[in-house]
Amino acid sequence: MAVRIRLARIGKKKAPFYKLVAIDGRAKRDGQYLENLGTYNPLTGDIIQYHAEKVQAWIDKGAIPSETAVRIGKLYKKSLKTEATATVEKKAPAKKAKKAEAAA
Repeated sequence: MAVRIRLARIGKKKAPFYKLVAIDGRAKRDGQYLENLGTYNPLTGDIIQYHAEKVQAWIDKGAIPSETAVRIGKLYKKSLKTEATATVEKKAPAKKAKKAEAAA
């Protein structure tokens, strides 16, 4: 059985919404899946949920991700870096202000 990591559509007509799932490669697009790995909203480009540990575990077991699944993983990693950078930038000025107050 070749396991694939791909998208399964759960949205309604003209309002797509997808689950990132581990599924048998021969199964239908919206067929029964082995495990839910996340959710994605293509209209806004938001990754609602992404279980990086589960995705990596399936890849370690030999699952093959689709091109779209790889792209979503890259978006997720990029968003993590952006959030981390924003958090550091917010904290940095506060620390400088406290140091300036302590010196005065």
